This record gives sequence, C-alpha cells and structure tokens, in this order.
Amino acid sequence: MILNEIDLHASLKKYFGFSQFKGLQEDVISNVVKGNNTFVVMPTGGGKSMCYQLPALIQEGTAIVVSPLIALMKNQVDAIRSVSAHNGVAHVLNSSLTKTEVKEVKNDIKSGITKLLYVAPESLTKEEYVEFLRSVPLSFVAIDEAHCISEWGHDFRPEYRNLRSIINRLGDDIPVIALTATATPKVQEDIIKNLGIPEAKVFKASFNRPNLFYEVRPKTKNVDADIIRFVKKNSGKSGIIYCLSRKRVEELAQVLQVNGVSAVPYHAGFDGKTRSRYQDMFLMEEVDVVVATIAFGMGIDKPDVRYVIHHDIPKSIESYYQETGRAGRDGGEGHCLAFYSYKDIEKLEKFMSGKPVAEQEIGNALLQEIVAYAETSMSRRKFILHYFGEAFDEVHGEGADMDDNSRNPKEKEEAGENVVKLLQAVKDTSEKFKAKEIVKTLTGKTNSLISSHKTDTKSVFGSGAERDKSYWMALIRQVLVAGLLRKEIEQYGVLHITEKGHAFLEKPGSFMMTKDHSYNEETDNAIVSAAKANAGVADENLLKLLKELRKKEAHKRDVPPFVVFQDPSLQDMALKYPVTMDELVNIHGVGEGKAKRFGEPFIKLISEYVEENDIVRPDDLVVKSTGANSALKLYIIQNIDRKLPLDDIASAKGLEIPELVKEMEQIVFSGTKLNLGYWIDEILDEDQQEEIHDYFLEADSDNIEKALKEFDGEYEDEELRLYRLKFMSEVAN
Repeated sequence: MILNEIDLHASLKKYFGFSQFKGLQEDVISNVVKGNNTFVVMPTGGGKSMCYQLPALIQEGTAIVVSPLIALMKNQVDAIRSVSAHNGVAHVLNSSLTKTEVKEVKNDIKSGITKLLYVAPESLTKEEYVEFLRSVPLSFVAIDEAHCISEWGHDFRPEYRNLRSIINRLGDDIPVIALTATATPKVQEDIIKNLGIPEAKVFKASFNRPNLFYEVRPKTKNVDADIIRFVKKNSGKSGIIYCLSRKRVEELAQVLQVNGVSAVPYHAGFDGKTRSRYQDMFLMEEVDVVVATIAFGMGIDKPDVRYVIHHDIPKSIESYYQETGRAGRDGGEGHCLAFYSYKDIEKLEKFMSGKPVAEQEIGNALLQEIVAYAETSMSRRKFILHYFGEAFDEVHGEGADMDDNSRNPKEKEEAGENVVKLLQAVKDTSEKFKAKEIVKTLTGKTNSLISSHKTDTKSVFGSGAERDKSYWMALIRQVLVAGLLRKEIEQYGVLHITEKGHAFLEKPGSFMMTKDHSYNEETDNAIVSAAKANAGVADENLLKLLKELRKKEAHKRDVPPFVVFQDPSLQDMALKYPVTMDELVNIHGVGEGKAKRFGEPFIKLISEYVEENDIVRPDDLVVKSTGANSALKLYIIQNIDRKLPLDDIASAKGLEIPELVKEMEQIVFSGTKLNLGYWIDEILDEDQQEEIHDYFLEADSDNIEKALKEFDGEYEDEELRLYRLKFMSEVAN
C-alpha cells in the first residue's frame, strides 16, 4: 500500500497526536511504505522508533521488530498500546511468555489485530515460530539496535549475525529496515553487507547533540567524593552513573545513599523483578540517581536525565556516545562527565587478553579511540562527530562551546614540519602501517613487522626521534581529524594519505597542533596533591590545639594519648571540622563508642575554633563510608563474646589470622570493646601480659614497630597486636 504525503501527516496526527515529523522521519517512513529496504542511522533521542511504528500501523499485515532487550520491548509495546484502542496491536514473543500467552499472540496476529510483533533474535530461530510467521501476512522486518549485527559494533550478538538467513526463511522479498543510533562508516558497511541489502537507501541524521556538555576529568583516589559533590550540586535532577563492574555499582550506590543521595543500583545480576522495580523508581522519579552497568539504559525513555557520569571510561566511543545520549533527550541541559585514568585502560586491555586474537585487535583499536578522546585537547564534539564520519565547525557549529576543551582552550604549537615528517613516513612505508608502527618508525624503534618490511633501513626511520611516542600519537590523531590522513575501514587502522595530505606534502604550510593533556600517574598525583593543597590539608593550628587537648584528656584518665584518639583521627578532624556527634562518628577511626566516651571536649574546641576564625566548613568533604563490612564486624564481635578460638572465626569467614586481626583493630580503634582475655590467656602467661601492659601504659605511641624493637624479638608481631587490642579495649573503650 503506497500512501501520499498528506496521508502520512494525517496518520501521524491520528496515532501519535503530532502535527510535525522530526528530522528525517518523514523521508524514512515514506521509503518504508513504498516497500524499499532502508537503513537508518539516527542518534539516541532522534525518534528512530517512529520510523517503523507508523508504517506498521498503516500497512497491511504484521511488522516484525527484532530487538535485543526484553526491557526495551516491554517499554515499546506499552507505548504503542497507549495509542491504540486494542491491546493486541503490539505484542512481544519471547522466552518469558507462557503457552497460553503465546496462543493469544498467535490469535491476534491471525485476526489482523497485531501490527507490531517484538521478538528477540533467538525467538526467530525456533522452528514453530518460523512456521507460524510464514503462514501470516508480514509487512516488513525492522531490526532495532542494528549495530549488534556488526562484530565491530560494541555489543556483538551471534544471533544478529544470522538474521539474513532467518529473514529469508520467513518469506521472499520481505522489506528490511535496519536502525542504529551509533555507527561508524565501518559498522554501517558491515551491517548492510551482513543483511544483504546493498541497495538499501541510507538515511543518516546528524550525530550532533548541541545541548550536551562534554567533560573529562582525571580520576583520582577521591573519585567518590568528586561524584558526590557533583550530584549534590545537581540535587533534585535525574542522573545516571555508569560503572564497569557490578561490585562497583553496588558500592557506589551505597556510598551515595549514606551521603544523603536517593540512589539505586542496577545490573544484570539482580533478578528481573528487582531490576524492574529499580527502573520504575527511576522513571517515576522516586529516586534521583541510578548507578548502573551498561545493562541499564537501552530503551529507557526518560527525557529529562540531566547528567550522565562515567565512573569508568567505556570500552569504545560508540558505547560512550550511546550512554551519554541518554542525557537531555528533551532538548534541555545534559552534562556528560567522564572520569579518566590510564590505569582503567590497562585493566580493560588485561581483560581482553584472554579473547581470540581477532577480537583483541578490534577491542584494542576501539580502546585507543577512547583514549584519544579522553586525552585530546581539541573540541570534544568535533572529535566525536569526526569519529562518526561527520564534519563539524568548532567555531560556528551548533553547540561549539559545549565542552571543557572549547571553554578552556589549551595551548597550541606550530607542527607543520612534523606533519611533513609524519606524512612522509606513511608514504615511504607504502601506506601499509597502522599508527603504532608509524610512531615506532618515526621514533626509531623496531618490531617484527618493521624489520620484515626493512623499514629500519630507510631514511625516514628515526626521523622524529627528538619527540616521544605520545607526541606523535597526538599529532596523528589531530592530522586524521584535519583530513590529511584517513584510516582504512577494511583493514581497521591502516593509515592512508588523502588528497588533502598529498597537497600538504607538495606545498607544506602551517599546522597548529593543540598540546595534549598528559594524563599519566604523575599528573594524577599532582592533581591529587593540588586538590589537597586547595582543600585537603589539615589545619595545622587546629591540629596543634587538638593534640594538646588529647594530652590533657589522657592525663586526666591516666592513659597514653593514643588511647583517646589516634593521630589519623586528629588529622581528619583538623581537615573536616566536625561540630556535632553525628559528624564526629564519620571521622576516620572514630566509632560511636569512642565518640561518646571522648568526643564532647573535642567538638566544643572545634566549634569555638570555627566560630573565632570564621571558618567555612567543607561539608562536601565529609564523605561518609558505607559500613559495608558491618555484617563481618558483627560476626566477629558476637563470636569473640562466645569465646570461640580465633582460628575458627577466621576460617569460617575465609580469612587468614592477620586479616582477622586487621578487622579486629578497626572494631577496637573505633571505640568498640572486644573481650579478648580468653584468647590472650592461651598465648601469653601472666608475667608476659603484665610486661606488655606496662609498656603500652608508659609508651608515647602504640606503634607496633617500636614495640618490637623495644622487646628485641621477645614477642611476635601478632602477639603484640593482639595484646594491644586487649589493652585498648580495657583502657580506652
């Protein structure tokens, strides 16, 4: 059935209530209803689903929509049912249905009620489903998230690779529409080839999301505090925080919760019910933040997500684009913040080392792109759009100043001569090398590939040795973006000189290279130190006063000063200025018991000091810990009360004795008593106990190294540690 333009507008109004199509939608829909194969590349939030939903509603027969996620199908089915008088207009056919439900779906399709049937690719391999679908009229097959087809894509699914043969079994000449939100030229080529639709009309919308602000910050040891600070500044707004591991998702969600942020965790390890509950809480705005692995978000249709944070840098630019694309779908603000440390990349590389070589090569190539993005000093928007094969004017383009590098431009340096060296190196090695080999050639380093091509005998070998590897890598990235070089799609990563590059070689000119950030360990440490210098060094005057007070309190109780509070606790107080009992309990090494016993005079001193010196207290620096080990601590306390042997307590929890001692130290140093007398009596006689007791009573420090020296090998490290616990429990707690 072919419809004219007016019909399309009338249908859009009738079914969806819109009077205007968005972007390329009208052209795409018109092509689909003409029965043509169609390939749509449209960014997240661009209205992809409309491209197959409307044609399905207005054509004869049922459209099959292949989709990778059950949650995504459920959302879409609900959305379609809401625009129709009949619930059967859209159905899901997957492993979650009962036999009765499957029967109902089949009846609705037979009677012509069902216009859209959502299936997982695995369902289409079932013989009974194929047989049934062959017997009913089908309008077309839509393949959503089509990048799953491509092994170059970021979500490789074997069943997607076989879709062509499955579609062939459903009937002859069924039109296909493939849709994706992220696809580099290489991935597009792969999808079209794999689906066997070389003549498909390609519709490619701009990947530019001008309302999104892109920012990359170095990932320091205090990343949790940085995230909490950011979330609290954006209090009341919806946000998604992505982590790579399930464990980290749960830890970070807990840290946010104890710091007063309404957050839930989400990952594939939770059962379906829990996942749905958390997802709904986020959609219904019962919580502000969801901390998730990438299992979350495909098809989450929440238009007002205001920020997306990447706690870990993702594995590819496609993933990054897809995940950040969940921010600001309504055209309002969207802040995309990623934390980056090269250590994370090394972890991902290690993780890939067990995979087949071909997969490793692809994975590493994708990783290098994300490293380039994180480290670049050019416009991040231009970088992303260039990756997807789209040009961007970083001066006048829409959203030109919406990233950290454009707002705070980095220095530039003249690199015209080095661009000539680079292009010459590519030319003299017959355009056979990837960036890595070109850099080795320029810096005069060899490997088997370079030796086998006898590159080390050419004049170009070592011609750029005065600059290091990272300089040449940065220059290659910028020259690629400037269009003087290109990467070969088929042999992923091999560099070729473009016409523009040849023209530059013939008539060299100026090339202003942006100096790169150097995100190495030293820089990370420097940033941590700078952060400490600005906000994280203890107030020396207050520290002095606290130490004097500690001495006084210790003298009053006739105990050594460390029994009252240890040094790290005083330093933390002089950093965070706690003025209430609640705040004191969140100081390092201070538990409720210790706070109750010794806290009052310290809080009083700090309050007066803060007032007299007009100090603005850094509330946001007090990151409360989650007490994640509280179950283990409770277990230890209860079983010591029951006088169980320490080796039994340790082995029951899979701990070595030194690990158990560490846990016990945390308990006792925070102010909780452990009645260890029964065990100490087993390992030390009365005289030994008295001797160690007198030592700790007179000592100016509870340092075990000092105690070992004092007793000159008479006692083991473990014996002294255990007795110190008994001493602290009796004297301090």
